[in-house]
Amino acid sequence: MRKFIITIEGKSYEVGVEEVGAEQSAAPVIAAPAAPAAPAAAPAAPVSGEKLLSPFPGLIKKFLVEEGASVKKDQPVLVLEAMKMDNDITAPCDGKISFKTAVGSNVETNTLLAVIG
Repeated sequence: MRKFIITIEGKSYEVGVEEVGAEQSAAPVIAAPAAPAAPAAAPAAPVSGEKLLSPFPGLIKKFLVEEGASVKKDQPVLVLEAMKMDNDITAPCDGKISFKTAVGSNVETNTLLAVIG
């Protein structure tokens, strides 16, 4: 079995491919250098406050308020693009916002977007 590292949208995947047939090439194989390992993520700090979770998968298009700003319940705080539509995501409560994602990030359902406390 030969192993390859393939990078798709910035993420590296190791893929194993079985060779088929009895005949093997005598030509040398030049392996591409492996992508550097991603640094280990720091342990997540405990989250205190109301969590703002992604209601569906999408792309974080932009923040509508600054980091640390005071927000009111039901105030739009970010734009989540899904299926080519922009969706305003609103604050679930009053408080100061701390974003836990970045503009341009792809998120899944229930991904922590921000904490309001």
